[in-house]
Amino acid sequence: MEKGLEEQVGLYQKRIPIFTRSVKGRFRRFKTSVLLLAFAIYFLLPWMPWARMDAPAQAVLFDLPGRRFLIFGLTVYPQDVIWLALLLFIAAILLFFVTGLVGRAFCGYFCFQTLWTDFYIWIEQKIQGERPARVRLYRQPWDREKVLKVGGTHLLWLLASFWTGLTFVAYFTYTPQLVVDFVTGHAAPAAYITVGILTLSTYAAAGLMREQICTYVCPYGRFQSVMYEPDTLAVHYDARRGEGTHGRAAARAGQRTLAERQEKGLGDCVDCGLCVQVCPVGIDIRDGLQYKCISCGLCIDACNTIMDSFNYPRGLIRYDSEKNLASEAPTAPKLQWKRLKTIGYGVALVLMTGYLVYSISTRGSFDRAINQVRQPLYVVLSNGDIRNRYQIRITNKAGQDVTYRISARGIPEGALDLGNFREITVKPGHSGLVQASVRLSPELAAQTQRFEIIITPTDQPAEARTEAVRFDSPGRRP
Repeated sequence: MEKGLEEQVGLYQKRIPIFTRSVKGRFRRFKTSVLLLAFAIYFLLPWMPWARMDAPAQAVLFDLPGRRFLIFGLTVYPQDVIWLALLLFIAAILLFFVTGLVGRAFCGYFCFQTLWTDFYIWIEQKIQGERPARVRLYRQPWDREKVLKVGGTHLLWLLASFWTGLTFVAYFTYTPQLVVDFVTGHAAPAAYITVGILTLSTYAAAGLMREQICTYVCPYGRFQSVMYEPDTLAVHYDARRGEGTHGRAAARAGQRTLAERQEKGLGDCVDCGLCVQVCPVGIDIRDGLQYKCISCGLCIDACNTIMDSFNYPRGLIRYDSEKNLASEAPTAPKLQWKRLKTIGYGVALVLMTGYLVYSISTRGSFDRAINQVRQPLYVVLSNGDIRNRYQIRITNKAGQDVTYRISARGIPEGALDLGNFREITVKPGHSGLVQASVRLSPELAAQTQRFEIIITPTDQPAEARTEAVRFDSPGRRP
């Protein structure tokens, strides 16, 4: 007996292939709409033209050699890393906010794994047929039909994976030239390596592993339970209605109408199994809420189709909350957002999004930093004049070369010595450093505690920036 037990227990469970059945309904239409929109954005965006003076005419370009991201009319530099931090924070809070309201809706409709898996299943259905035909093909021995259909499916999967990888690389260089160079063998080695890795990983994740990515690889399905609350909407099976007092049963003669089933104590579920057949992760929602469920709603469409065919009320499987289902008289499901946690997520989301928009909209065309050289704080020259030194750093955030003029206010005109750099031209995304010194007579130095350095873009004088700096002299505490 112990030997038999050892044979049954294993570290890994062998994957059972899932052959999903196609279904129609509002959730299926919504998933298809999201897929088409997401694919249109991802695959077409690198081809969208956008006139630029100093970069390829591409709307979205991650220019790594130039250390900048070009996103339509916005240029993002490493100095704007705070924007990336805000985006990550907003994405995390949005995920928590949505999960608290409607469970794993992100997984069911917007996750990259879900979108690509959905597309690969569609390819499989178009070549191999509907679920019964695919099951039959899987079970039959290898022959000409199976080789052609299975081989054609995997070939199209590989082509889709290849185009996915090539499109990803296209975001980092000029797309038309990349395609030409890639085909002719003149692209950079990094392009071939990246496309190869992404082709294989996409093919494995969306074509071969599918639901295993969600079950074993993605951590979200595991920790989502901490964000669920009794009021959270998720895909549920109404067991009270579906099971009745004597359980579910097929709709045979004498138990087809609601009146007949209620008389016999049978539930509304006719045990057709369609909710299981359409599930992309292969679970039976009638077993209760499970961590594998991605809340895609396809089982709702399938169940509603069956309910319509028997003239039963819809909603045997529906988005609902555990609290509402457990109540004596369940009401119509609705979003319960008036909760402290949900309101907190919402407030944080609005504040951080508002700050990000404000930061982007008010960003100047350049940054400046003026530091006083403090070793020594000042120098007393042979004629008694006092000299302070400063470092002026200008970072150009515009999309073209800009020339900056440096001047001072609050000191005599000739007191500011910039050497040969009264004006400095800085390339986009780069910084220019100017060594400056200020020389004042002892009398004037004693009266001057602060003065202003003005940095003015010559092509946009209205964007001039002023920085107040300190002037040190003997007898004054630093």
